[in-house]
Amino acid sequence: MTDSTKRFDSFVIFAEMRTGSNFLEASLNDIPGVVSHGELFNPHFIGRKNQMDLFGQTMAEREADPAGFLRQMRDRTQGLPGFRFFHDHDLRVLAHVLPDPRCAKVILTRNPLDSYVSLKIAAETGQWLLKDAKHQKSARIRFDAGEFERHLAEAQAFQVRLLSGLQVSGQTAFYIAYEDIGDVAVLNGLAAYLGRPAALDTPSRELKKQNPGEVADKVTNPDEMAIALARLDRFNLTRTPNFEPRRGAMMPHFAAAATASLLYQPIRATGEARLLAWLAALDGVAQDRLHTGFNQKSLRQWKRAHPGHLTFTMIRHPLARAHSAFLDYILSNALPEARATLKRTYRLPLPEPERMKNYSLADHRAAFLAFLTLLKANLAGQTSMRIDAAWATQTAVIQGFSAAAQPDLILREDRLAQGLAHIAAELGLPCPPLPPETGKPLFGLSEIYDNEIETAAQEALQRDYVGFGFRRWQG
Repeated sequence: MTDSTKRFDSFVIFAEMRTGSNFLEASLNDIPGVVSHGELFNPHFIGRKNQMDLFGQTMAEREADPAGFLRQMRDRTQGLPGFRFFHDHDLRVLAHVLPDPRCAKVILTRNPLDSYVSLKIAAETGQWLLKDAKHQKSARIRFDAGEFERHLAEAQAFQVRLLSGLQVSGQTAFYIAYEDIGDVAVLNGLAAYLGRPAALDTPSRELKKQNPGEVADKVTNPDEMAIALARLDRFNLTRTPNFEPRRGAMMPHFAAAATASLLYQPIRATGEARLLAWLAALDGVAQDRLHTGFNQKSLRQWKRAHPGHLTFTMIRHPLARAHSAFLDYILSNALPEARATLKRTYRLPLPEPERMKNYSLADHRAAFLAFLTLLKANLAGQTSMRIDAAWATQTAVIQGFSAAAQPDLILREDRLAQGLAHIAAELGLPCPPLPPETGKPLFGLSEIYDNEIETAAQEALQRDYVGFGFRRWQG
């Protein structure tokens, strides 16, 4: 037995409909000692169309225990067992096979336009497999731009999920394109990857290609298709690169009302103190009566004890939030190590804390502009300084929240009073007034705001500007 054979005790073919997975599977089944069982976790059958049981188990038993069904596949197969898996199959199975290094991953891809057109033709003709060319059915279909974009988005999202799963578990997969499934050398390379000797002289002859020819000849509206495809950003030129690391949920900072079924997820530098005071006033109690310091267990217990609960957070204009973060955490010396690093390593023109009385408006504008410039590099992963929660993008913070509790409502600061009134009405409670902001900043943003400041903010915080649709700061 070779090392490769010892490495895997099963395999999975990740594919989509009309990518050639039947053809690939037929060729794999021609390799001695390799057995692929089809779409084992298709919600409508087991393995093959109209097959409702396998390995001594029914669909109901598979549904109840997919992990047990996988064990049955391994235990009751002579040779190396495997199956095909599509994005719309039982996603619980991914949690068992994707992180498992003893399950080999084969990822089959095809041009999504070809697979979309093939899928539409198969649906039109009812012919999903072709074993003899004399029985071929053909049709021309109408290209639907919206439908194709959904098809493309689903395929890409699934591929991203697979890639992430492989990366975090330190694995690699055998990638094979539709165009290569008829190449014997590639198929024998796949056999070697699975730990089997090269044994194929020819690909499977069982199945035939169903729809040869140019894709434009297979649709009734080729000109409309060309226009629609031209609008797609195939090379993702408009994508905003994101190197900001994922953030944790920050559950200890969550605050729940004393008695009301309401949970607040604070975002730093958004005026959290006002909302905590409002949350306490909702039940007419002191602020120390709020429930805080959550962990996974206590948060689950709170949710169970408060059926119908609501969860909310609030976002601030990215420029205004960056200015608040600069004032509250850097200039105030609330983060002395970060402040020292900004001054020493990145040469931000920050005054020494004891010399703040000589700090002028011009000094403030220069220091804040330098902070925004550094912030762009920091969020892009180009500095050694950590990304603090006070200036991490609100997008990243909320994504982190979602791992523990998806916010039901994201309120905006400029419409905060209306948003809180809506929440109180949902809970059937009177809405207390929103407490005023306390303290006067050393310098207001309006005193230093200009096009240069706005441009620097948009370059640094584009993820929030675009993600939440923020316009230029209006004051």
